[in-house]
Amino acid sequence: MLKGLIFDVDETLVYYEGYDHREWYEKWVLPELRRHGIDLDYETYRKTVSGELPRSYVERLGIDHVEFWKLVDDVNLRYRREMARLGRIKAFPDVDALGELKKMGLKLAAVSNASQECTEFVLNLFDLRGHFDVVYGKDYANLDGVKPNPYLIEKALKALSLRPHEVLMVGDSLHDVTAGKRAGMRVVNVIRFGKIEGADYYVRNLRELVDLVRGMF
Repeated sequence: MLKGLIFDVDETLVYYEGYDHREWYEKWVLPELRRHGIDLDYETYRKTVSGELPRSYVERLGIDHVEFWKLVDDVNLRYRREMARLGRIKAFPDVDALGELKKMGLKLAAVSNASQECTEFVLNLFDLRGHFDVVYGKDYANLDGVKPNPYLIEKALKALSLRPHEVLMVGDSLHDVTAGKRAGMRVVNVIRFGKIEGADYYVRNLRELVDLVRGMF
């Protein structure tokens, strides 16, 4: 029986108007890194984020990798605050579906590769935090435990006291699908930006997710 859902946050519940990953890195992150004597090209940074290289790879630059990622996350939080001030962070219009899912008695978790503070910031921005029993951003004790690694999802399952077969993973990206499957879960791909192969179910939005869940009771 279905007892819970674990959601991705960025591009599943909220989005950033005009966001470009490379532009964000070169305009926001790189200047701050250079102020700390670090010069890391975008392509190498991208590979550490995608999992092609471990997060600890930056230690080759002579900096502790935990401190490096905390620095990046501090910049990311400043970026999110500025985008919020400019009205460029948006919640998808169907996020009210979270309330309907809670009314069904389901446990909900949110899991993001962003930092805990960044994740809580955007959820609080749209009064979404209260829908979730637990929220997990990246864990500095296990920086390679971000999706597609199932670590954060397994952490959420444990906190919810639920088993993988009792929970659906809901997300928009290949990392979400892969992490959910590695955790032994059924995965729902929200195809706002295109279909990801390997998911168990596909919905166009969270309204369709509610219909899908109702059919499982």
